[in-house]
Amino acid sequence: MVAGRAAAATEDHNTLNLEGRTSMSTQAGKTIKTFLKNWISLVGILLLIVVFSILSQMRFGAQYFLTLTNWKTILLQTSTVAIVALGQSIMLMTGNFDLSLGRMLCLVSCVGAVLMRNLGWPTIPAILVMFLIGIVVGSINGALVSYVRVPAMIATLGTQYICYGISKLITQAVPIPKVAEGFSWLGRGYILNNTIPVSVIIMLALYIAAQFITTKTRIGRSLYAVGGSREAAFFSGINVKRIQFGTFVLGGILATFGGLVLMARLGSVAVTNGENYEFDAVIGSIIGGVSLTGGKGYVLGTMFGCIFLNVLFNGFSQLGVDPFVQDVLKGIVLVLAVVLDVLSNRKKD
Repeated sequence: MVAGRAAAATEDHNTLNLEGRTSMSTQAGKTIKTFLKNWISLVGILLLIVVFSILSQMRFGAQYFLTLTNWKTILLQTSTVAIVALGQSIMLMTGNFDLSLGRMLCLVSCVGAVLMRNLGWPTIPAILVMFLIGIVVGSINGALVSYVRVPAMIATLGTQYICYGISKLITQAVPIPKVAEGFSWLGRGYILNNTIPVSVIIMLALYIAAQFITTKTRIGRSLYAVGGSREAAFFSGINVKRIQFGTFVLGGILATFGGLVLMARLGSVAVTNGENYEFDAVIGSIIGGVSLTGGKGYVLGTMFGCIFLNVLFNGFSQLGVDPFVQDVLKGIVLVLAVVLDVLSNRKKD
């Protein structure tokens, strides 16, 4: 009888151990799944580094991809797009998006160049006008979407054409050289013995600040709430229209900031500045884990998503992939990212 109890106790103990191990395994699986969903772009970057490093060594017999010079180029190219993408990702969190960001960047850059180069304005007043224009265009988009209730795609597509048209009018579609001489360090400066670009430091600072605000403050919780359910957010006391309006204004400010950095890096302005940035920003955001449906994702993932894109196409360029083919591949990446986002957010019947 005692032996029977001992056997039963042993069996119960083994069962509890098995259940405990199963529970731990399940929890670990959920943790890994959550990490991959939120930070898949970071994993993708690491995989691309391995793949392109091997292919570079095989093709050239030397390592050209994994060099400091190449990574400076990648991060410099990423910084301007990522600054614009930060505004796009915050809008996506609320369930909106802005198709005018690239052309808005172009407009503020062209205005700044005309004021500084053609009209002889001092740098600071010209930059203030640039930010004013970014705020005005962002406010127009925000008012149309939030208060007039025009669909975001229609409203921002319209302002995209307006910005592009004004840019061509004031420049006559002629590039303006030798601009940004007063703030060239923004795009061409380095710190730590010429190793880290200033624009990359600015990008990191903006993303760290945005990550803190969106995850640790009331404003951030309101953004997620609006993206999750506007009706529920409204009944919980959140001013939904004000939140949406504010994200479009922020998008205009960040597009202007991106324009400043791009001007400083290129040293010139043309109507092609910022071309397709709005789409790169959307792709980077989705790859970074920000959902098109709103209310999900982290802005820091957007930065990694933008780095992923630039690493991918930098590797393709080094391997001699035709630029036109790269455009096709970028479209494929966008479609795949959207499909994965839709599938991951589809509710089970």
